[in-house]
Amino acid sequence: MRITGHGPVTISDYDKSTGLSDPEELDDAQSTLEITQSKSFNFRVDDIDKAQMNVSLMQSATQDAGYQLSDVGDQYVAGIMASQAGHAVGSDESPKTFDGSTDDVTDEILAIKQALDEANVPSVGRFLILPPWFTVMLMKDSSVTNPAWSAVEGVMKNGQLGKLYGFDLLQSNNVPNTSGTLYKIIAGTSRACTFADSVNGTEAYRPEKFFADALRGLHVYGAKVIDPSCLCVLTCNKS
Repeated sequence: MRITGHGPVTISDYDKSTGLSDPEELDDAQSTLEITQSKSFNFRVDDIDKAQMNVSLMQSATQDAGYQLSDVGDQYVAGIMASQAGHAVGSDESPKTFDGSTDDVTDEILAIKQALDEANVPSVGRFLILPPWFTVMLMKDSSVTNPAWSAVEGVMKNGQLGKLYGFDLLQSNNVPNTSGTLYKIIAGTSRACTFADSVNGTEAYRPEKFFADALRGLHVYGAKVIDPSCLCVLTCNKS
């Protein structure tokens, strides 16, 4: 799949007596997004089991299959972004470790902000994806929960994730980590990565050898980091 893009646009002075300069020709910055992932499910519900159920087993299983496909895709995209980020706070060799001081948490978020700011990453649409344990530490930080703190833009109201230092705070169990260590907290903007799927469908059928209803589904997709400079990863461990 071809992704159409362009190089940077040049900003120049305008002279009212001579007018504009000749228009520049933008470079073609097309790239290719390969569809590399193929995930499927295939299950059946026997007629005998279905007759004895008080709830619709097929409907429940279908919803769960859809959630599982989405979850696997989410893990894949998170892994792609974490491995190709253009900026880093901490590393596998020197991860950030928190000693229980909540100030450490906000300090690292500000370090991420600084890395993106200094790279001229747009402030619009920034996000920060946190594992649950990091969210808990952040919610205990008095500088975040104190309504008098002017740097916080109405975040953590009633314990809900909100907006902090220009980041939309998101929580996910799919933050990449290795056996509960080396968590890769991802920050960036929507322009950093693209995702596409070419097949996303389900098909109901009756298996030849069984008195049963069956359902199978297929999800074929791919993801690509198109602007690594718009991503920053914080590598850290739990305290």
